[in-house]
Amino acid sequence: MAQVHWLGAGLSAVPGIRRLIENGSKLTLWNRTVEKAEAAVKGLSGDYDVKAFDLEAFEGALAAGDVAVSMLPADFHPKIAKICLDKGAHFVSSSYISPEMKDLDKAAKEKGLSLVNEVGLDPGIDHLMAHVLMDDYKNSAAFSDKNAVHFRSYCGGLSEVPNDFKYKFSWSPLGVLKALRSPSRSVRDGGEYKVSRPWDAVEEFNAPLPKGSEVFEVYPNRDSYPYLEEYGFEDHWDVQQFVRGTLRYGGWSEAWDHIFKEVETLEGADGDKRLQEISEELWSKHAVEEGEADRVVLCVDLRAENEGDVVYDKTYVMDAYGDANSTAMARLVSVPVSYAVEEVLAGNMEAGVSAAPSERSKAESWLKKLEDAGESMHLVDNLAK
Repeated sequence: MAQVHWLGAGLSAVPGIRRLIENGSKLTLWNRTVEKAEAAVKGLSGDYDVKAFDLEAFEGALAAGDVAVSMLPADFHPKIAKICLDKGAHFVSSSYISPEMKDLDKAAKEKGLSLVNEVGLDPGIDHLMAHVLMDDYKNSAAFSDKNAVHFRSYCGGLSEVPNDFKYKFSWSPLGVLKALRSPSRSVRDGGEYKVSRPWDAVEEFNAPLPKGSEVFEVYPNRDSYPYLEEYGFEDHWDVQQFVRGTLRYGGWSEAWDHIFKEVETLEGADGDKRLQEISEELWSKHAVEEGEADRVVLCVDLRAENEGDVVYDKTYVMDAYGDANSTAMARLVSVPVSYAVEEVLAGNMEAGVSAAPSERSKAESWLKKLEDAGESMHLVDNLAK
């Protein structure tokens, strides 16, 4: 029986680890702190063990046909994937596909190995929703090459109840702060839209949630352009908007204005030091309290217009909350990762470097499993309201 080697027992990993063990996978959990890993699997019975993470020890234990799951920092992923290629093993991570990972595609295909990425929440579940929507649109009576198309995908990790700061942190704020310094590229008004800082592009977004519409603030992040091809948008289409971005509670940009102004001035080593200080300050003031539920909102929206008339307008939405067992963020990151592991073990994932499944039937099956597990997921036809 193939072994699953899960690397990293952080907060975002635990539900997926436990699900695989409970479903009968043979699993070794590797973590630098053994006590933390043992706590992650406490109370479970099954074929698993816990080991202190060491790259050489992991490489020695990895065998052909095994699956390595990297929930380590992103710069570890290519190293782990290369070890997998050398040992004839498969690889899974929730992270974005880096250029270094892409470079392994040919070797993985030649060896018949699957290097699966972007199977968490965002990226991951958002991809599944986008593929379902795109297939639905292309097979609808509304589809035409002459349509003007608008695509928006927004995801946000939130607190259950908004505070004055309009945000609470479930782990170190440093990652959020670093993201504020990152430029983005998307499509707006039919052309390229570049933003050097997120706060320059904040706008309102009305999400059609199951419990009723709710207005959030959204902004683009990273580079949306590669996903035009990934989601099946044709070069000759009239794409008026295409954006993947972040969602926050209304009032976020105003509450964070003083943070934006300081982050804008930070540079070099001294800037990084100050960023760490700000992170610690925010953690002390705005951390999620023990016993408090977190919230995740994900909306993937596709609208098409023909000569000014809206002919297609649907939104895939999810509104999830933490519970006594785990945070919503942890579930939605790690449980889809566990789906990918099971698909790899079953031989159902293609060889090479890939992201979340693009075939509608498989994407729908993953979304259905999430829904059956209790996640609130709905495909809303905005024209039918």
